[in-house]
Amino acid sequence: MKGERSMTRDELIETIETYRATTFRIAYGYTGSYEDSDDITQDVFLKLYESGKVFKDEEHKKAWLIRVTMNAAKSLLRTSWRKKRDSFEGLQNLEDRPYYDDVADRELFDCVMRLSEKYRTVVYLHYYEDYSTAEIAKLLGISQTAVTTRLARARDELRRTYAKEELCYE
Repeated sequence: MKGERSMTRDELIETIETYRATTFRIAYGYTGSYEDSDDITQDVFLKLYESGKVFKDEEHKKAWLIRVTMNAAKSLLRTSWRKKRDSFEGLQNLEDRPYYDDVADRELFDCVMRLSEKYRTVVYLHYYEDYSTAEIAKLLGISQTAVTTRLARARDELRRTYAKEELCYE
């Protein structure tokens, strides 16, 4: 029947509780803005609810949410009213960043978020979301070799940053 939703309210709430942090962090990685990331996260879950999409399993749902989040963030960055800028230029306030109990975790996350978009995305998906290089390649529509290369280059860049004892969040 048209207009019928395949997801119940309880299922939606459970999905939001499970994947809100993931969608928020991905959006934040693209936008560098708490407010924009929060808006994108809300929009993604609204799209999920309105889509009536039925998923094969939880991994399929998670992959769909990640793809929709990345597309929404890229779409926001392309809008004419939003000035293109590096995701973290001008980020002054600690309260604008996702919260981590451990200072080292926060510093590492900030360093990862300062990587260029192509490196930041693969690192986040691999280390924070536990996706394999093959799964990331499929999600991003690139070769597995490209994912492996980007991960290696990102790790090198992160090592250089830590070797210089730079704090990425200052």
